[in-house]
Amino acid sequence: MSLAKTRNIGISAHIDSGKTTLSERILFYTGRIHKIEEVKGGGDGATMDHMELEKERGITITSAATSVEWKDYKINLIDTPGHVDFTVEVERSLRVLDAAVLVLCSVGGVQSQSITVDRQMKRYQIPRLAFINKMDRTGANPYRVVQQLRDKLNADAFMMQIPIGAEDNFRGVVDLIEMVAYLHEGNEGEIVKTVPIPADLQDEAEEKRGEMLEALSMYSDELMEKLLSEDEITKELIYKVTRDAVNAGATPVYMGTAFKNKGVQPLLDAVTRYLPSPLDREIKGRDPSDEERRIELLPDSTRPFVGMAFKIVEDPFGQLTFMRIYQGTIKKGDGYVNQRTGRTERFSRIVRMHSEKREEIDSASAGDIVAVMGIDSASGDTYASERDFCTLESMFIPDAVIKVSVNPKNRSDSDKMGKALQRFRKEDPTFRVFTDEETKEILISGMGELHLDVYVERIRREYGVDIEVGAPKVSYRESPTKEVSFDYKHKKQSGGSGQFAHIKGKLMPIESDSEDSFEFEDHVTGGRIPKQYIPAIEKGFRDSLGKGPVAEYPVVGTRIDLEDGSFHEVDSSEKAFYTAAQGCFREYFKQAAPKLLEPIMNVEIECPEVFQGPVVGDVIKRRGLMTSTDVIEGNCVIKAEVPLGETFGYATDLRSMTQGQGTFTMELATYRQVPSNIQEDIIEAKKKADLVASK
Repeated sequence: MSLAKTRNIGISAHIDSGKTTLSERILFYTGRIHKIEEVKGGGDGATMDHMELEKERGITITSAATSVEWKDYKINLIDTPGHVDFTVEVERSLRVLDAAVLVLCSVGGVQSQSITVDRQMKRYQIPRLAFINKMDRTGANPYRVVQQLRDKLNADAFMMQIPIGAEDNFRGVVDLIEMVAYLHEGNEGEIVKTVPIPADLQDEAEEKRGEMLEALSMYSDELMEKLLSEDEITKELIYKVTRDAVNAGATPVYMGTAFKNKGVQPLLDAVTRYLPSPLDREIKGRDPSDEERRIELLPDSTRPFVGMAFKIVEDPFGQLTFMRIYQGTIKKGDGYVNQRTGRTERFSRIVRMHSEKREEIDSASAGDIVAVMGIDSASGDTYASERDFCTLESMFIPDAVIKVSVNPKNRSDSDKMGKALQRFRKEDPTFRVFTDEETKEILISGMGELHLDVYVERIRREYGVDIEVGAPKVSYRESPTKEVSFDYKHKKQSGGSGQFAHIKGKLMPIESDSEDSFEFEDHVTGGRIPKQYIPAIEKGFRDSLGKGPVAEYPVVGTRIDLEDGSFHEVDSSEKAFYTAAQGCFREYFKQAAPKLLEPIMNVEIECPEVFQGPVVGDVIKRRGLMTSTDVIEGNCVIKAEVPLGETFGYATDLRSMTQGQGTFTMELATYRQVPSNIQEDIIEAKKKADLVASK
């Protein structure tokens, strides 16, 4: 099949907007499956949610890939999770896709995770269509959602359709280009009937068509001229301009209800008509020998191969590496070079994925998304046909915000647990595993409670290990709040050559959004400290940042200005200056009035309006700052900033406050100073925990 007729798309959205339900309908209408399964409510669970845990919880945890065909077009489709805890799945999928469908709920509109997904799409410059789903819900209002797309996401959004009826009476859509109505018939909505526009909607359709053409005219002088001179505008011109507009960043809006099987086929037509093929995307790699030089990659199967391993899954048969091929062709059994390690690896099998099922193929070429077996790679590795040929920019990986300790109940299960942790760490770059040096506990860290919850559950099920989970620990930071001058001498004399190092300067706080912000400036003049010792001093300070003197949390927001010092001809050495820097940091950091910083989360809560009072009261009790509250059709949306340490177990508390009807999402906003009284409690609790662990 020609590349011009290939589409690589992802489906992304806020939780519960209906991404997986929409994917299921796409699989059904394209003939990939012959029976529709639902995400919730019995049955075998949706095709794309193939893990047991996904079926039980009714949520998507890992992104799943499949290939379908629609009217002579081949569509590689990836369904991604909505929970911010699994945001890396969305991140790595969008990194390798050419386009996306942003799904929005007709009632909820643009929600917190929609904003995160929008940011990810913009980061990788992904063209997209928007699909307003759940048009059959009470309170459905597509016009409000389009306005939110403009206001909250700064998207150039315009409607390509208007609804026929709404809520329980939603029957179909009016196409504003063809100026006809589409109604859906048959048990599964598989028959699309084209009928004239209902008389009562004729005027509105004319008005909205005018708005659509006006928005599109910003992308085409020819269309603008025809509009101004009131000439007839052909459908072909509108289709061509819409495609150009989408590639230039516009967001055409479609609508329907995937659950009630309406509006999906016109969306598929729009995907094939407007979204770019691999030929339309400009991809550039880096030349490893010259970082500044960019290499343009062309989707040409005859050129040297370049591909990116964007996701790794371990299964009983070995490691499965999902790969997007940007240039050239790969063949089963041939060897290709991992650009990071320089090793040549043999691609023993190449498979095309359909959720968890796989279909063996002998080769794959530019524009394809396939999985390769038999290679040992990490997420984000670039593969090419020769060494040092080209590297692709890696993905953005957010920092973990929560830690828990894990221990197997039976000592004999330690190896199994180790294997599981090793595997998950490799699969998911946001899941980290480390050992606390003092307590010797194994800690896992991730993006949120749900994230770690799912991994703990997977270790229990997939590896049969019963594990105990410690209380969640927050990743606090330490930071100085005032400038101090230091003057530190390190002297040691005990037979043989001694040690001598003397450093003077300032330790001061710096403002920075970066997680690990540390600056070191060397202002020593006149050779007071020989140049060869300066790196050792910087390393001594840097190596002290891992554990601050307040409560042994990592130190951030610190700057060292080295101004003066002295040395001894015989007794000074790199080691002496390294030791001096560490001793100086321990002594003087305490004088800089250090404060603990805590992670603050952006929390968005949805609940029925009647529960607004108790929910807001509870947020304030948790030291939360309200940023906004909106009431839409009896549904209350509360946005607040809450310290992570106050959110543990919140899911259960919110459910009990709202009779099970409240939902919330959260993601890291920033780090802020902890109030003094709470800082004392945290330090005290840490000391107790360390004491218990040391016993």
